[in-house]
Amino acid sequence: MPGLIGFYTFGEGRENWDASHFIHYGLSALQGRGQESISLATIGPGNTLHTLGGKGGVEEFFQKNKTTLPKGFIGIGQTSSYEDDYLVHVKTPCELALALDGKTDLHENRGEATRLFARQLSQLLHSEKEPLKATSMLINKIGGGYSFVALTHKQELIAGRNPLGVKPLETGSVGFDIAAVASETCALDVMGIDNTGPVETGEVIIHTPEDIRGNTPANSPSSFCSYEYVYLARLDSNVNTLPVAKIRNSIGREMAKAHPVKADVVIGVPETALSIANGYSQESGIPEEFGFMRTGENIRAALKSTQKERLLGVQLKLNPIKSAIEGKDIVLVDDSVVRGNTLQNTVFNLKRNGARRIHVRIGSPALVSPCPYGVEIPPRDELVSGNLNEKELANTVGADSISFMTVEELQHAIGLPRQSLCMCCFEKGAGTQ
Repeated sequence: MPGLIGFYTFGEGRENWDASHFIHYGLSALQGRGQESISLATIGPGNTLHTLGGKGGVEEFFQKNKTTLPKGFIGIGQTSSYEDDYLVHVKTPCELALALDGKTDLHENRGEATRLFARQLSQLLHSEKEPLKATSMLINKIGGGYSFVALTHKQELIAGRNPLGVKPLETGSVGFDIAAVASETCALDVMGIDNTGPVETGEVIIHTPEDIRGNTPANSPSSFCSYEYVYLARLDSNVNTLPVAKIRNSIGREMAKAHPVKADVVIGVPETALSIANGYSQESGIPEEFGFMRTGENIRAALKSTQKERLLGVQLKLNPIKSAIEGKDIVLVDDSVVRGNTLQNTVFNLKRNGARRIHVRIGSPALVSPCPYGVEIPPRDELVSGNLNEKELANTVGADSISFMTVEELQHAIGLPRQSLCMCCFEKGAGTQ
């Protein structure tokens, strides 16, 4: 689940800009989309395309490589939740670097599919000459669910989103001097760039030294990822013009109406579920408490590859505050349940610290299928909700009760038509093994 950045400068003096600094800031805001590998590409004077990649988080990468960062006044960057997942550099026939979020239907392996996509784009840019036409042809030919940014040796920054619109991509600008694209609006905010709206479904935008131009977006039904609103996107982002914080609050309110319970306090699991818990508290009238303190850096534990890393991530960021929970009946609000081990560990720690009863409320339907578009949801046989009903799951994790939202409740909370949302991961048989 990579996070993407594109940065472009115009006019006299553009050679004085350092794209790597802005890419650094933008990727820092997108690190929730991936903390395993970083890569970037820039172009400076002479039109030489430089690339660099490495393992680890954003700060670690930029600190380690501060003397070798490629200098340039335009560039793209990617942070990924996959190890050794770097942007693709194709040298012929049209030299380009490409970063892609999501998955195409060119190959089962995401990395190989991205490489094939980059090669086909290089071939089309060479043969068709007109980059807008070439890229539009490509995204209408290659299926899947993806967005991408590419940088060519001709100083073209290409941003696109395939007709399904599963993966988000946003545009921004600062006057006539700077243009940018990013997976989320929070990255543009951190870069000091004003958001100018999403890349539309099926839209391609080309940045050149002379202008910015785009195609006519596809007039086809969108399929926006519902999990972006539940968990993936950062709280201060807008996704498809909708504010994530407001939607998560709405999810909590919807859950309180549909899944009420008597309790003394509502506690949200940091960070993604805090707004959901706030909405549940507001709608139910049950007071909300801050129930956990984090130790160490912010870790998206669900995206870690091993169970040891996931449990360590939860233990580091979810140390219970005893005075908030001791002797109380608790509504524990979380955004989703994947394998169930981290929820079991959280419930155990709450009861060990004096919680009396724990009623778990999940701000999404049960995850029952893997994602066909590249979100790191495990195979079906690893998804605990694919094998257990709510009562069985409550017994397994040690909770007094557990309730998930329905697909209809989540759709109502998001506020988009059902046909405009992808909910493959919440529907049996929808994902792929």
